[in-house]
Amino acid sequence: MEAAFYKGDKTIAIGRCVSESPGPGQVQIAVSHCGICGTDLHIYLGHMDARVRMPQILGHEMAGTIAAVGPNVDGWHEGDRVTVRPLDACGQCPACKAGHDHICMNLKFLGIDTPGAMQEFWTVPASTLHRLPEQLSFEHGALIEPIAVAAHDVRLGEVQSGEFVVVQGAGPIGLLIALVARLEGARVLISEVNPFRLKLAQELGLETIDPTKADVVERVEALTDGAGADVVFEVSGSAAGAEMMTKLPRTRGRIVVVAIFAKAPQIDLFRFFWRELRLCGTRVYEPQDFDRAIEMTASGQLPLERVVSQVIDLHQLADSFEQLEQGSDLVKVLVRCHS
Repeated sequence: MEAAFYKGDKTIAIGRCVSESPGPGQVQIAVSHCGICGTDLHIYLGHMDARVRMPQILGHEMAGTIAAVGPNVDGWHEGDRVTVRPLDACGQCPACKAGHDHICMNLKFLGIDTPGAMQEFWTVPASTLHRLPEQLSFEHGALIEPIAVAAHDVRLGEVQSGEFVVVQGAGPIGLLIALVARLEGARVLISEVNPFRLKLAQELGLETIDPTKADVVERVEALTDGAGADVVFEVSGSAAGAEMMTKLPRTRGRIVVVAIFAKAPQIDLFRFFWRELRLCGTRVYEPQDFDRAIEMTASGQLPLERVVSQVIDLHQLADSFEQLEQGSDLVKVLVRCHS
């Protein structure tokens, strides 16, 4: 079968590999579609060479059909439509024992620490599966994983109907957080500097502001009668975003840090004291977030057609990575993995 391999030095090769038969507690999935994640781009750029084992099969945002079921697997059958929550926890560390196995201290992330989904057949633990409804396309099924990230962020941010939310950064995850928060009944303002992303957010019916051209603090105060935002999601990963995030919340407002910062940013701790702010970090997702993502996606209430920029074949993958590296006007690229 064919698979997409990262071989180092920004090199993607499509080659043959042998499919892995499912062992005890495992299933083999015929992968239909797999999305390119920001993490995949980091791998391509060499930022994770110390972690991945080359040649590395990429991908973890996927949807497909169970092709084979291994021993000791209950409740799953050939032909079932599924997506994968790509986390393999140890079950023994303090985090796992506390019920937080999604941030296991020995966590293996499928597609990073193990071979990923950009192959025709992918073998994974059955415990990672989530069932996809019949009416949900595989294209939208491949978006469940990033939507689950957004659902987790919005849930931990405790967003309530009627609240005012600011999202800093309108990349794929920032846009999905904004859409999920709006679906929960919040009013959302997106702060973004990229003209393409601003235009897309506006086309999705979201309020926007370019912080290089307008005062974000003034806009938020004007829209909230001087109170400030109920929740601020920092998704930009920039020093400017870290500086701005403390200026926007109301008294006892919440800040949710979603972005990964390459360097520790400077943060105004006085604002936390002065306004009794709360800071929450978020990482990946839990099973209930996948369930919520599937529910929202199947309902058709998320405008996902505008989120998907391209659907390509495996052999076009290298070109797409080059475009993403150059900052092309792409949001989410899906890869067809199985004919």
